[in-house]
Amino acid sequence: MSATSSKLKNPNDSVMNQRVIKLAWPIFLQLLLGVSLGYVDTIMLSNYNSTAVGAIGNANQVLGFLTLAFNIISSATGIIVSQYLGAGKKEKMNMIYTVALSFNFVLSIVISLVVFIFSRNLLEAMQVPAAMLDESDMYMRIVGGTIFTQALINAFNSIFASNGKTVFGMIIGLGMNIINICGNALLLYGPLQVLGLGASGAAVSTCGSRVIAVIASVIYFYTVIKGKFSLKYLRPFPYDVLKSLLKLGIPTAGENISYDCSQLFLQAFINTMGIVAINAKIYANMLSMFTYMIALAAANATQIIVGHSIGAHDYDFAYRRVLKTLRFGMIISISVAIINWLISPFTLGLFTGDKAVIALGSTVMFIAIILEFGRTTNLVIINSMKAAGDVKFPTALAIFSMWILSVGLGWLLGIFFGMGLTGIWIAMAADEIFRGVVVLIRWIKGGWRGKRVVLEEKTNSNGTAKATA
Repeated sequence: MSATSSKLKNPNDSVMNQRVIKLAWPIFLQLLLGVSLGYVDTIMLSNYNSTAVGAIGNANQVLGFLTLAFNIISSATGIIVSQYLGAGKKEKMNMIYTVALSFNFVLSIVISLVVFIFSRNLLEAMQVPAAMLDESDMYMRIVGGTIFTQALINAFNSIFASNGKTVFGMIIGLGMNIINICGNALLLYGPLQVLGLGASGAAVSTCGSRVIAVIASVIYFYTVIKGKFSLKYLRPFPYDVLKSLLKLGIPTAGENISYDCSQLFLQAFINTMGIVAINAKIYANMLSMFTYMIALAAANATQIIVGHSIGAHDYDFAYRRVLKTLRFGMIISISVAIINWLISPFTLGLFTGDKAVIALGSTVMFIAIILEFGRTTNLVIINSMKAAGDVKFPTALAIFSMWILSVGLGWLLGIFFGMGLTGIWIAMAADEIFRGVVVLIRWIKGGWRGKRVVLEEKTNSNGTAKATA
């Protein structure tokens, strides 16, 4: 069967027929709201205790890395569900849902215990300054100890998005932020400030918002998606489903794991540069995140469509859609990055009055313009490669490039040559651009074709069924 044959395309696949922007705008708002959940704590604490800003930033850096463990299954679930729906095969959906949610829950419980017990050791390994250590430790114990709630939210959001229901993820994000802001206001500046919880109060608000989000997700899963979660799907245990999820999920998440590991090393470098570099990095990341999320939203929306089209055997449709998204995403991302740099003296001033932090942050925002050329390309193409089942190549590329260019060059420029935070950002830009060029060439040459993960049932001459890709 030809991989590019369009006659096998499912004309009734509503997800394939949707425009990227229709799927992307709720994803963008969901990402914005999701990231702001952590940043709201930073912003609201900036006027409460300046030391707490760095404390929360370091804790979130570690927590962000640890959440990647259960994202392994979440990301794989999204790809497999998209391809099966695109192929019109819905009979295995509930089994896939049950295995994915169960595995994520059990794994995240283990991670929650590890964070709660070894929180201080992890932060000390990050070389967190002594002045920030106690607050970072308490924040991470509370948020990290309940990290299983975020694991479930991620798994549910992946299921919803693969079914083309991206709006609900945005609603969940909005609700979580409203609850978190109200909780912070009460605990930091309202009548409950007498408790003196500080960063711990912000952590309590974050956890509360996540618990409510899990409850809402379960209700939506049963009533709108019409999904089922039942232990009967685990008896006998479907090892083939778990194997498929892990086989796809481990290399799929490998790039993100490599990225976060490299970021932990870079954060350790930055922590030796003093409070100006630490806070400039945190604020610059907050401003750059807006640009990043525009490209990521378009990439995630395209990933959903590509998954459905690959399931329907329409590789040419996927090829054209990705390049179209890349052109659009590049224009928007670079434009926003330039605007971000131009107004950075003002926006950075909203967070701090330290002129040294503002000057350093503005320099970083200029370098971020160059960085976005590579990062936007990586997000759009690599997400689409994963949706097509091409998961090993981007992971191998990421491991090589991130550690040689981002970490290695970052140490050389930032530490050895004394360029500080500026040198770190130049190294990150070099990494993104290199990988962007490589994956663009691979997409155009078609190295991702023919890696569909949906199994077709064929009958052997003896009458038994045989699964083939």
